[in-house]
Amino acid sequence: MSESKGMDIDRILSIILIIAIIIAIVMTVYVVVTPKQGEKFTEFYILGPEGMADDYPTDLTVGEEGEVIIGVVNHEYASITYLLEVKLNETVMGDETLRLEHDETWEQPFFFEVAEKGDDRKIEFLLYRDQDRNEFDEAGEPYRSLHLWVDVC
Repeated sequence: MSESKGMDIDRILSIILIIAIIIAIVMTVYVVVTPKQGEKFTEFYILGPEGMADDYPTDLTVGEEGEVIIGVVNHEYASITYLLEVKLNETVMGDETLRLEHDETWEQPFFFEVAEKGDDRKIEFLLYRDQDRNEFDEAGEPYRSLHLWVDVC
């Protein structure tokens, strides 16, 4: 009798082991097949005229044109509509609406000139996103913001 109990326990343990192996295989396949979603964010940057993060036009004369390259990269895992505004002293110098798919990059040169002399003129680059709404909230805070200080003589 004890011999048959031992065989029953061996059989039960074998069945449990087979089930555990099957579950482990199914879980491994699931982890390999299921795409991983990373952190959601948007890259927002300005570059100098040569496409590098240097040589920004920070010393200009009145009427002289400055150039930067503005870039936006969508890593939000969804199609996003953005509103880009460029301001000098709360005056909008330029704006653009962008619709970017996941991992899509938008880069464009932006030309500007400052009509008044003065040190430390702040040019603001503001990026808003339209999430689950039909219109941008103009009174709201920007999703991302950058600035460039310019001295004009």
